[in-house]
Amino acid sequence: MISEYDSFLARGKRQKLIDSLRTKGIKDENVLEAMNRVPRHVFMDNAFLHHAYQDKAFPISSGQTISQPYTVAIQTELLNVKKRDKILEIGTGSGYQAAILVEMGARVYTIERYKELYNKAQKTLAKLGYNAHFFFGDGHKGKSQYGPYDGILITAAIKEIPQELLDQLKIGGCLVAPVGGYHSQVMTRICKDENGEFKETQHGLFVFVPMLWGTVNDK
Repeated sequence: MISEYDSFLARGKRQKLIDSLRTKGIKDENVLEAMNRVPRHVFMDNAFLHHAYQDKAFPISSGQTISQPYTVAIQTELLNVKKRDKILEIGTGSGYQAAILVEMGARVYTIERYKELYNKAQKTLAKLGYNAHFFFGDGHKGKSQYGPYDGILITAAIKEIPQELLDQLKIGGCLVAPVGGYHSQVMTRICKDENGEFKETQHGLFVFVPMLWGTVNDK
C-alpha cells in the first residue's frame, strides 16, 4: 500500500537521508531500515514536501512539530525495539514515530492530546497500512490497563518522569524521554533491571516542544 504514496524520487532522497544518519552515529540497522521504508513526506503538510528528507524538524498542526529524523532515529535506537515488543508512545504528533515502530514489528499504543493530530495520524497510518492503538487524552498517566510495556517513548520535553509511567515498564524495559527545561533537554533512558531498580543514562542535548498537562484540546 505504501508504494501508492511513494515515488522513485522520494526513495532516492530517503536513502541519502539514511546514509547521513549513519555518518551521524546511528548504528542500529533495524532502525535505519525501518526509516528507509516509511515515506516521511506523507506525514507532512504539502507546503513542506520538498523538505521531507532534510534532517530537520518541521511544523505540523496544533503548534507541534514532526521531529528531526536524527532525533527519531536516536530515540528509537535507545529503545532497542524487538519484534512483538509492546511500546507506549506519549505524544503521537504526526504519527511518523509510531509508523517507524510498527514497521519494526512493535505493537504500538500511542496517546495524543490534540484532537486534530489524533484524527490526522490515524488516517495517515491507516492509508499506509500501519496498525496501532490510538488514544485521545493526557499521556502523563500512560495506559496501565494495556501494560506492562517493553518500552515507553515520550516525544515532548518533560521536566520530570512521572513514577506512574516508570511503574508501567516490564522488567528489562526502558523509557526514553527528553528531560529538562523549555530551551533544551537531555535525552534520557531509564531501564528497569531484574531487581526492579531503575538505571538512568544520558545521551546528549536536544530541543523538543514542551509536554503539556491537564485538560486536553478536543479541537
